[in-house]
Amino acid sequence: MSTPLNPVTPPPGPRVAYATCRGIEDVELLPVLAAFARAGVAAEAVFWDDPEVDWGGYQLVLIRSVWDYILYRDAFLAWSRRTAALTRVANPVSVLERNTDKTYLRDLAGAGVPIVPTVWVAPGEELTGADWPELVVKPTVSSGARDTVRTADRAEAVAHVAALTAAGRTAMVQPYLPMVEVEGETSLLFLGGEFSHAVRRGPMLGGGFEDAAREPDADQLALAERVLAAVPERDELLYARVDLVRLPDGRPVLIELELTEPRLFLDLRPDGPEALAAAALRLLPGGGNTRPRGVVPRP
Repeated sequence: MSTPLNPVTPPPGPRVAYATCRGIEDVELLPVLAAFARAGVAAEAVFWDDPEVDWGGYQLVLIRSVWDYILYRDAFLAWSRRTAALTRVANPVSVLERNTDKTYLRDLAGAGVPIVPTVWVAPGEELTGADWPELVVKPTVSSGARDTVRTADRAEAVAHVAALTAAGRTAMVQPYLPMVEVEGETSLLFLGGEFSHAVRRGPMLGGGFEDAAREPDADQLALAERVLAAVPERDELLYARVDLVRLPDGRPVLIELELTEPRLFLDLRPDGPEALAAAALRLLPGGGNTRPRGVVPRP
C-alpha cells in the first residue's frame, strides 16, 4: 500500500529500502522509486532511524539521502552495522565508517592521491601554517556548507577553528580557490563501478551558476579512477562521486570523495534513475544481468 512517503504502490517481489531522513527534499527519491517499480521491484523510502522498520525484510538497503547523519554519526553507524547484519547495505558499512569523517582525505593523501592542500587541527591543538590569502574552515564531520566559514581574516579563521576543537571536533583548513567561481567543481559519478556521467557544479561559498552536465577532461577522469583505486572496497561500491578542482597551476586535485549520501545528479543523465536501479539490482541474489527497461549501457 502506498504512503505519503511512498505515493506509488510498489509491485510484489524483492524489496529494496531507499534510506532517507526527515525534513529534507530529495529530488532523486521519486524518480528512483519509479525506476525500481518499472523493473518489477518493490522499492520504498524509509527513514533510517525509524525504530519500527524491519530491515531484515528487505533484500537491499540503499544509503541515500541520510543527510542528518552529521548530527548523529555514532547512532547512524551503529544502525548501519545492525542493518548489515540482517541484509545487504550499499555502500558497505566499512565505507560508511571511513567516509563520514573527512579525515579520509588525509589517508588518501598518504596513499599518494593529490588533494586540496589541507591543515588538520584536532581537539587540543591550535592552527599553525595555512598561510593562504583566503581560508575555508570546516569540521571533518559535515555536509554541504554546514559550520563552514570562508574568510580572509586570519583571526576569524583561528576563532572558528578554536570553536570547533573546543566542541571536540577536528577542523580542516584549506585555501579558497577562486577558480571554482569560473570553472566550478567537476563531479564524476560512478554507478556499479563504472563511470556514468560528470557535472560542472557551482561553488557553494561564492559566485554562482547552474549545475550542468560536462565531459570530464582526460586528466580528471584518470584522477577519479586513481582515487577509486585507493578504496579497498572499490569493487563493492554501488555509487561514488569524485569531486575535483584545479589548482592555480592547472593540476586537478581531489576536494571530496562522496561515498555515503551524495546527490548523484541523476537528472543530468537521461536514464539516470534507471541506471542506478540497474546497478542496485545487480546486488540482489540472481541479479547479475538485471537491467530495468530504458537503461542504455554507457560506452
